[in-house]
Amino acid sequence: MASHEWTVPDLLQMSSSYWNTCALHAGVKLDVFTALDGTALTADTAAQVLGTDTRATAMLLDALAALNLLEKHSDSYRATPFAAASLSKSSPGYMGHILMHHHHLMAGWGRLHEAVQSGGPIRERVSHGNDESVRESFLMGMFNLASLLAPKVAASIDLSGCQRLLDLGGGPGTYAIHFCLANPGMTAVIYDLPTTRSFAGNTVARFDLTERISFVAGDYHADPVPGGFDAAWLSHVLHADGPGACAALLRTAVSALNPGGTLLVQEFILNDAKDGPVFPALFSLNMLLGTDAGQSYSECELAAMMTAAGLADVHRLNLDLPNGAGVMSGRRL
Repeated sequence: MASHEWTVPDLLQMSSSYWNTCALHAGVKLDVFTALDGTALTADTAAQVLGTDTRATAMLLDALAALNLLEKHSDSYRATPFAAASLSKSSPGYMGHILMHHHHLMAGWGRLHEAVQSGGPIRERVSHGNDESVRESFLMGMFNLASLLAPKVAASIDLSGCQRLLDLGGGPGTYAIHFCLANPGMTAVIYDLPTTRSFAGNTVARFDLTERISFVAGDYHADPVPGGFDAAWLSHVLHADGPGACAALLRTAVSALNPGGTLLVQEFILNDAKDGPVFPALFSLNMLLGTDAGQSYSECELAAMMTAAGLADVHRLNLDLPNGAGVMSGRRL
């Protein structure tokens, strides 16, 4: 990887950048942007609406104004157009779920040194926990992120011959939705844990696709997975497990395909030296913090696992996706 020429100011800026993050997260958690969406309030009035301390609220509002997320005129504050569109719960483009998911991860990242010392996780997996609000932030946060990419991905992958799609570990079903929108003759099955059903049902209904997309509850590591699919989609699933569990899951996915069916795997993909891109390398540490054996994988590792699972013509699709994300494709023999 090309080296970055560090300076001391760069180092200090990176070390303190969590201040910005914490101010943003506090604004979202307290629902500041919804309260100030289309309405200008003084700090005193905002504190009454939010149930917060007036002095502290003024300090937070000033910080968010300094970050250009609020506009301040005289003594009143209002959400900027961007903040109103992205951070107000009144907006269909609300991204607060993924920001709250990031917020729930922060405490674990503060203990990264402990995970490196022990080699094991130091927090509960947010997708499997008992806290409903944490699980909602995770699942709907995945919906936030996937909604940005799924339309592009679905339009770029030719599934015109696919009648039935399996979205394995599909969460709220964002990709199943957009693949079906891009392919009017397709039906899909979302397979995920029972705790995911209500979230998937709500998102599928939002797109008026309940007649074409169904949900099957199960644990793909332990329970039977239905078969008879022309294509299967695994989006950001493999990184939660070690190589052995990934190999077993890929065999399960392949067995769910009809002969000649296509398996598509989306992941944050490391280069073969594993020293970049930056996001997949850092994401491996995120998996260290919350899973027993999860990690990011390189393209050659993914290709080898997919080939060993019984796929031919394994290759990475030519898609320009952010954060080192990529899609690997293979065909069942």
